[in-house]
Amino acid sequence: MAYDERPEPLALQRDAEVAARRSRPDQPILGELIKVLTPYPGGLRRWSVMRAIRSDRERASREVSQKFEDEVERTFRRFCADGNVAKPEAIASSDALFYRPQEKAGEVWAIIPERAKAWLDGESTEAG
Repeated sequence: MAYDERPEPLALQRDAEVAARRSRPDQPILGELIKVLTPYPGGLRRWSVMRAIRSDRERASREVSQKFEDEVERTFRRFCADGNVAKPEAIASSDALFYRPQEKAGEVWAIIPERAKAWLDGESTEAG
């Protein structure tokens, strides 16, 4: 095999990182967050998001763990474009799927529709 035919090491590493991120256990929660927030471009209060996901799980006879709210909040924060919060596993703000509207009082969560659609369509928001 000629040198020109070999895959780039950085491309292989990036592909592995993308695959690892997509296979994480928080991915089902991420899908649920996207589903709940998509119809509300202005965002929803945290309490309403939790209630909607809990209701969807109960209707589908899915388990609601004792750490349910912690898991949902952790996933939201990981994919949130909030520059004020230190997030060790967070993605870059330019790749975030969610944000907290500054003009709204209280704990309001909102979605960045085009990035969420790209994630749902299987495109990588990390690769640019």
